[in-house]
Amino acid sequence: MSIYEEHGYKNRREYLESLADDYGLPYETVFNLAYVLGRSEDFDALVTECEDIAYRMEVESDEEE
Repeated sequence: MSIYEEHGYKNRREYLESLADDYGLPYETVFNLAYVLGRSEDFDALVTECEDIAYRMEVESDEEE
């Protein structure tokens, strides 16, 4: 069983798509980050980066209003 299956996903792609949906990010952004960071960071640095980007997008959106 893979780490992704252990966390309830079919595979890495489904996990990355879920992260994109959870944080409201474009799929390409999450996939590119995952590629740069590598699989070893999928459940650590990748999640942190997604949180940071989502937060920055929210702040920028609030500033525009």
